[in-house]
Amino acid sequence: MNKILIAGLAASFAVIMAAAATDLYRVTDTLEIDQVPSWFPVGFCLLTHGSEQYAAYYNADHQMVVAKRRLDAKVWQKVPLPTKVGWDSHNYITMTMDAAGRLHLAGNMHAAPLVYFRTRDPGDIATFEKHTMTGQDERRVTYPEFLASDDGTLLFMYRSGGSGNGRRFLNVYNAASRTWKRFIDTALFEGEGKRNAYPLGPVKGPDGRFHLLWVWRDTPDCASNHNLSYARSRDMKHWESADGKPLTLPLTLDQRQAVVDPVPSGGGIINGCEKLAFDAENRPVVSYHKRDDNGHMQIYAARFENSRWNIRTLTDWDKPVPFSGGGAMPFIGISISELQDAGDGLYSIGYHHRDFKSGRITVDMKTLQPVDREVSIPREYPSKLSRPTIGFEGIRVKMAKDKSAREDDKIKYLLRWETLEANHDRPRKPPLPPASRLQLITLRRNG
Repeated sequence: MNKILIAGLAASFAVIMAAAATDLYRVTDTLEIDQVPSWFPVGFCLLTHGSEQYAAYYNADHQMVVAKRRLDAKVWQKVPLPTKVGWDSHNYITMTMDAAGRLHLAGNMHAAPLVYFRTRDPGDIATFEKHTMTGQDERRVTYPEFLASDDGTLLFMYRSGGSGNGRRFLNVYNAASRTWKRFIDTALFEGEGKRNAYPLGPVKGPDGRFHLLWVWRDTPDCASNHNLSYARSRDMKHWESADGKPLTLPLTLDQRQAVVDPVPSGGGIINGCEKLAFDAENRPVVSYHKRDDNGHMQIYAARFENSRWNIRTLTDWDKPVPFSGGGAMPFIGISISELQDAGDGLYSIGYHHRDFKSGRITVDMKTLQPVDREVSIPREYPSKLSRPTIGFEGIRVKMAKDKSAREDDKIKYLLRWETLEANHDRPRKPPLPPASRLQLITLRRNG
């Protein structure tokens, strides 16, 4: 059996490397789009709609660009937009299409005035125009995200304010009048001038509800994250705790019934580490990392059952992973993947640890306990896509999935490029790597 036992792991805890796995998809085509920065990471966007495809990115001159092609074409139409990114890895680009076929794009913001473009004509990237939305709380915007309500209505979520002092708002779009207004009368999250929430979601689960996870942060220092929390909703307007008790909007720290794990500030949880999965009974299962009573970093899983959150420790490591700092963080020393269904009531979670390298843990979903079982987790894409081609120390591969919900899962599309890790949003000194190729990867499902 292909097993790696980690030093310091108790006998009852087994860390299992996945068995040799086949790839779910194979590469069938690679199409060059443009040259993009490799000296700092920032998120790009891919959107496929019908027979047309759109990519939004920053070119090697840091200019925001939208490219368009027909799926049967090799040549891209490119339109630069009047905004340029600096070195801030928060300033990703996101894009969607409304019911009338008009494109909406937001990006290049980190506690900055709203940057939002919309096409005047459906699908025509040459007609992008800059707009405001509601005109309120749009001077210090970060984390733009387009969402859809239960009936498909276009929503927009963003943070107003800064790290350690922010509020999250939800807007709703009227396609007929081409106007935005508040989806709910209050903020969704309210930091009360003392903190801000970092949410995962809303994610629509197999139970038909929308699910939210979040941590609170008190200062720009990422070490001040605390209080892992959860809420669910049928309509994204009325929210409740895991036991079905109503939560008052805006969501605030004092609503303790939302807390999954009261991790203290400095307790080793970081925004973005929390992951959400669902078991066979459609119950949400939360995985995350934090420090144990000895100060050592561990991985945990939590599920609401028997009227409380049942929390299990999945590792027994004997090493701390200290981290702190502001801005976009490079690798902090630990990262985890989502829990993946491995069949037979087993799930698998992957990790990368600065001392214990990489591996997978097999979890019995009935007990939420790690078990000594080998499971096979198929790779979604060929491993060669993750191998950098730029010969420069520290270069990593970045990929962006297609944001379209395609009914045909036989073909998938990805954006692929290469870049150094984040550098706290600060410029790097030369020498710098050469610009990266931005590529569209076409994949076809095996079998």
